[in-house]
Amino acid sequence: MVRKGEGVLLEIEDVAYGGLGVAHLDGLVIFVENGIPGQKVQVRIIQQKTDYLTARILQVEQPAPYEVPPRCSHFGICGGCKWQHVDYAKQLEFKRSVVEDSLRRIGGFQDTGVQDALPSPEVFFYRNKMEFSFSDRRWLLSEREQDEKPKDFALGLHVPRRYDKIVDIDACYLQSPESNALLNLVRTFAMTSGRKPWSTTDHTGFWRHLVIREGKSTNQRMVNLVTSGKDEALLKQLSAKILESGIPVTGIVNNINRSKGSTAFGEEEWTVWGNPVIQEKLGNYLFEISANSFFQTNTHQAERLYETVVEFADFTGDEIVYDLYSGTGTISIFISGFVKQVLGIEVIEAAVKDARRNKEINRIKNVEFILGDVKNEMNRVEEVVEVVGHPDVLIVDPPRAGLHPKSVQHILKLSSPKIIYVSCNPTTLARDLAVWKESYHLRQVRPVDMFPHTYHIETVALLERKK
Repeated sequence: MVRKGEGVLLEIEDVAYGGLGVAHLDGLVIFVENGIPGQKVQVRIIQQKTDYLTARILQVEQPAPYEVPPRCSHFGICGGCKWQHVDYAKQLEFKRSVVEDSLRRIGGFQDTGVQDALPSPEVFFYRNKMEFSFSDRRWLLSEREQDEKPKDFALGLHVPRRYDKIVDIDACYLQSPESNALLNLVRTFAMTSGRKPWSTTDHTGFWRHLVIREGKSTNQRMVNLVTSGKDEALLKQLSAKILESGIPVTGIVNNINRSKGSTAFGEEEWTVWGNPVIQEKLGNYLFEISANSFFQTNTHQAERLYETVVEFADFTGDEIVYDLYSGTGTISIFISGFVKQVLGIEVIEAAVKDARRNKEINRIKNVEFILGDVKNEMNRVEEVVEVVGHPDVLIVDPPRAGLHPKSVQHILKLSSPKIIYVSCNPTTLARDLAVWKESYHLRQVRPVDMFPHTYHIETVALLERKK
């Protein structure tokens, strides 16, 4: 029996959700961090459970045949990418396999009909938002780097499982070259500003986060500095440096977070320069995005995701649609031209406010948004139906945790002819769909790759009510 701390040679056979390689030894499952099928690896066991072990790679003895050189020098250290060393076509195969495995193993579906994963139009530079953290504790990449940069200052991304350590990043290939230029400009300014970076140890320091948002279809760009206090003069100086650089920006804002919690949100926000929002397009529709708004991170692939929803729904133009977990209204607005009426339900007040604003911008008349928790609103199904009408199509796009058990049952009571489930977690997707198996056929399943080089995968599933 292999135990925690011991080393062993393994061959990675499969991949599991979460980016873990799967191997077996003496009939026991071993999950290997960053392992990919086809590799032979020396590992050390780091966790021992009753029915499985977890291991970390010490050395790759034999690479997989589809491995490619990672583009980023920080790969394997920061938490941004897991599969940058895997050929992109193979990444898509992995993601399809994970969705199919979840539906079979968790959902109990034998004939899943999972289609090939829809590839992202861009494999690099695809993100329209990146969030970087300041720290007084830089993760040292090598002995050589000991003296190249100060140990007590970093601006970059977290080391996995380390909330207190930041990899100082000069270039991230998931964001645009313009965003990388802004990252380096802000770092240089902050290091010479006389203000210290935030410390998660004693909760002191001024600089906390840098968030850069872009409109991929509009070329608008926002810089959001999150600080622990307000210093108008200093932020104005930084603003002047950004404008002098010639890097195109639409607005510069400052969110002030005085709490100990390490979030890139503030209880106070002020506009340092320009516009406090940027605009982005999805299809023919324009959306306003504020510093703290949620918006799909891969703009061009989000269009393809929503086009899949329209394709699966096969709208005729007479449908009443309920959009549950409607967020800032992107799906509701995107499908509005294909249907008679849309009702969006969302629990976050700021998101509902954004959704209503986006509806006004696009002069849409057949969409309504209400503030409420889905599990509570659907508890009074009869009242909602009496006011809005019975849904011909139900769209659900829940958070990673999936649907609340009460919501699953309330949705069943609606008996909508079609349900389209948009999921960011194949395991909770499979769990929720299993409850509906007796009443609905699973007709189509399409993974949509919103995040190349990561294990994350969106999935669109179409269910049709049994006769």
